[in-house]
Amino acid sequence: MFINWSNNSIWRFLHWGPLTAIGIVQSITVMTVYMNGMWWPANTSVLAFINQTVFLALSLSTGFYFIMASLTGPSYLQLKWKPKREEDEQYLQFCHVCDGFKAPRSHHCRKCNRCVIKMDHHCPWINNCVGWANHGYFTAFLTFAVLGCIHATAILSVSLYVGLYRDWYIYYGQYSKVNVKLTIWSLVLCVFNIGLAIGVVITVGALLVYQLRSIFNNRTAIEDWILEKARYRKERNNETFTYPYDLGRWKNMKQVINITCTAAGNGVEWPVVEGCDQYTLTREQLAQKEEKRARTRTYTIHRPATGSWVPLLSQGFKVCLSPPLTDEPRIKLAVGDLVRVTRWRKHWLFGEKIQEAESEANVKRIRGWFPRQCAVEYAEYDDVPTETQLLDNKRKKDI
Repeated sequence: MFINWSNNSIWRFLHWGPLTAIGIVQSITVMTVYMNGMWWPANTSVLAFINQTVFLALSLSTGFYFIMASLTGPSYLQLKWKPKREEDEQYLQFCHVCDGFKAPRSHHCRKCNRCVIKMDHHCPWINNCVGWANHGYFTAFLTFAVLGCIHATAILSVSLYVGLYRDWYIYYGQYSKVNVKLTIWSLVLCVFNIGLAIGVVITVGALLVYQLRSIFNNRTAIEDWILEKARYRKERNNETFTYPYDLGRWKNMKQVINITCTAAGNGVEWPVVEGCDQYTLTREQLAQKEEKRARTRTYTIHRPATGSWVPLLSQGFKVCLSPPLTDEPRIKLAVGDLVRVTRWRKHWLFGEKIQEAESEANVKRIRGWFPRQCAVEYAEYDDVPTETQLLDNKRKKDI
């Protein structure tokens, strides 16, 4: 168990994500127990007792694994980490924020502000990343949440049906079924919680399917994207790329799913398929980064970018109605700023602002999306200028 109580305390739950998730679970649980108490009380038969016990077990399990996923966390790579052998450093990316190399399968999370071991994604509902140490707990939480809500939907729906037809049962003398009495508030809350439960089954169920696919393929969401680009790169040269961590579904599953939900290995060294080594994927990442730098274009800002997610007043409807479908930040830029752009959309650009003290480790990098119409491609030099030339030229213009 990898709980770090010094970094993961009760304060982690004082966030809209965990508070919303806990509220939904509690609302469905309380209403289901209340309606079940009228429809099929646990003290009436063995089956009734089993029915209520199973539901409560599913609800408690959902809460337990939710807490464990949040408090355990993904496990962070230690600051200033470096490989055992100095010659292996050439195969790894360097994180200037954590002042160390990124171990294989580790990625920096800008929200946690740390390099996360085997990072899958940052989940706002647990207010933490999903990664190596808590992937099993997170998957168990999703599983019990879906099962519990399916059970709750069944209980609430049958209870609502019996309550609505109460007068019909009385009229025809079927008094054994006249056991659910609905008030205005219980009717409203019952319908509301049926909607909540069905919503959880659909949305969380989809996420569960996605997580199970990730586990069986031994690929995180980030590695899916890396692999897609790797295959595209290799196909251009009539080559194939072998993903190093796919050991077969059974072995892949055992790395995450077990009774204790504890992660396998040490989070730094991984079993790989024949023909690959520990740095097969990291070398591919470096190659992709090199291609990314090669296609980078420098833009100069001629119209201020506010950094707003919905810049309706400053940029208009077209920009607002076609945002990039990502939670990456939007950045604020002033006229004359220079930006290295690496991604393009019809109405948006993604890039990093060039700063004068950019080489210093303590300068925070400013990266994100901004409206395309705020910038024009920099074309003052025939050859690609260096950052020093760009900044010197910008100073001359300012003077």
